[in-house]
Amino acid sequence: MIKSLSEIQLDFKKENTNSKANMLLNGVNVEKEIRTMYVSDFVSPVATLSEVRKKLVSIQHQMGVEKGIVMDGRDIGTVVFPEAELKIFMTADAEVRAMRRFNELKEKDETITYGEILNNVQKRDLMDSTRKDSPLIIANDAIEIDNSETNQEDQFHIILQLAKDRIAGRI
Repeated sequence: MIKSLSEIQLDFKKENTNSKANMLLNGVNVEKEIRTMYVSDFVSPVATLSEVRKKLVSIQHQMGVEKGIVMDGRDIGTVVFPEAELKIFMTADAEVRAMRRFNELKEKDETITYGEILNNVQKRDLMDSTRKDSPLIIANDAIEIDNSETNQEDQFHIILQLAKDRIAGRI
């Protein structure tokens, strides 16, 4: 796998101006595949590999060169973009995150149980927060938001207001 890293090209591409960006792997849309539990089971173990982390951080830096990017990930504010203008550390109870993921996967007709997803979430949290290279930690200057009790629309408005406040110099 490490030998193949130089052959990997990752890009985001929108189908049209109203759509969300899809992940392309060597020009092939893999958005659907990367959202499956099959892939989720491998994310944290692969993320412990320093060579993989270096490659992904390099790609992410390139994506952020022109600024104006919104990116999520467990080391975005501490490793990938430590100088980001606005860092938000979103968190929620593991049970809430598992239920959200369960509902998302049910809509896609993926056969999985809530217990399997909860186990995956808890295992990933532990692996990501204890890994040696780029562990999951909250950046000192990040704004922490627990969205356990918040719907997507309310989260959007909270984040939009934080961005407006940052632009206006209030935070």
